[in-house]
Amino acid sequence: MPDRSTIFALSSGRPPAAIAVVRLSGPNARVALEKLTGRLPEPRKAALARVRESEGGEVIDEALALWFPAPHSETGEDVAELQLHGGHAVVAGVLDALGKIEGCRLAEPGEFTRRAFENGRLDLTAVEGLADLIGAETPAQRRQAFRQLKGLIGDRAEAWRQRLIEALALVEARIDFSDEADVPDDLIGPAVHAAQQLRSEIGAALAGGGRGERLREGLVVAIAGPPNAGKSTLLNRLARRQAAIVSPYAGTTRDIIEVHLNLDGYPVTLLDTAGIRESTEPVEQEGVRRTRERAEDADLVLWVTDGSAVDRMVLPERSFADASRIWLVVNKVDLAELPVAGAAPLPLVKHKNEYQFICSISALTGSGMDQLTDGLAGFAKEYFSTVEAGIVTRARHRHLFEQTVAALDRALAEAAKPGEHEELIAEELRSAATSLGRLTGRVDVEDILDVIFRDFCIGK
Repeated sequence: MPDRSTIFALSSGRPPAAIAVVRLSGPNARVALEKLTGRLPEPRKAALARVRESEGGEVIDEALALWFPAPHSETGEDVAELQLHGGHAVVAGVLDALGKIEGCRLAEPGEFTRRAFENGRLDLTAVEGLADLIGAETPAQRRQAFRQLKGLIGDRAEAWRQRLIEALALVEARIDFSDEADVPDDLIGPAVHAAQQLRSEIGAALAGGGRGERLREGLVVAIAGPPNAGKSTLLNRLARRQAAIVSPYAGTTRDIIEVHLNLDGYPVTLLDTAGIRESTEPVEQEGVRRTRERAEDADLVLWVTDGSAVDRMVLPERSFADASRIWLVVNKVDLAELPVAGAAPLPLVKHKNEYQFICSISALTGSGMDQLTDGLAGFAKEYFSTVEAGIVTRARHRHLFEQTVAALDRALAEAAKPGEHEELIAEELRSAATSLGRLTGRVDVEDILDVIFRDFCIGK
């Protein structure tokens, strides 16, 4: 049985602060609010009230009290809020007073949101969207999370599930009620047509190449190259802080350093990696192995090479990474007579078509950095340009959509075979509907019977 106790917690930031919000949810929220303030405000209207200890009646604070009766509240239960002055003693006093009221207890992490889900106020995708909205660091992440919170994924998945249920109802009616006079003969055809349409729509939603997931986590840009090429200096320049140790000695960076950036509104994770070279030193060998591994998974690789002399310009090995994801960055132009910063150094011009982007910079002085940062911002914008309309933002979503598509493919394959395969078609359609129901947390097999009786008036 679900816990019916009334939960309470500080819902705002850690004190001290200008305002502190204490929230209650549950059957005793009304009693608790009346005990602390002496009255019950009008629903959804803020009222000034003195908050007193539940035992003794000493005034703790003067605050705004709000009352949201069920079911029209954030959690679907009775909810009360106290907007207090945000001092340590005030917050502690109110929480202590609430803890002394019978039936009230401190909420566990995420419990308010869980009750909202259990009471049908949020589906699972909206819960995930809320978590992403709280954790968003860039405008692009915020927009994606807000769309998910407001039903971008959940509403679409639920609409698809309802269409699947109706298609399944046609097949079930053909199996169980074929001898009824008011049941049409051709029910499999419309069901198969609906399954084909859904297969196409869900498949299109999966075609984003994981970019919705990547927007949540950040575009991954690996800074790689030979030792002592200035990779850590470049990382620090892009991060605008000393995130990595810089040393004139080759091999200083052994492990991968991550820095998260907001690049023109898009999230980017920079990786400073170990220098690529042959080594007999076990720790450095492990660093090189990790570099190759992370570069292979990165969305973009900045290959940094020393431009202070032509013989020091080391190009990446053919097997290092896909050349289309490698940008050549020639560093240390302040130490050599090369073309102006930002221009393509002459010895590397012949590689321009292969590596997409070439620029020369001085990570130490900042020369040429504008071109590089503009290029990165443009890459991020283009990479995420198709995400705005995407609906898959987590691996869980992708996995369940893929399960749905696989079940629909099996159903269509059974429908294409000669002979009667209604039971197998129905089972695959049911599996597809279940996968979509798991996406939102709404799985109810009784929906199928509801559609059958509504549409065909069986048992008149």
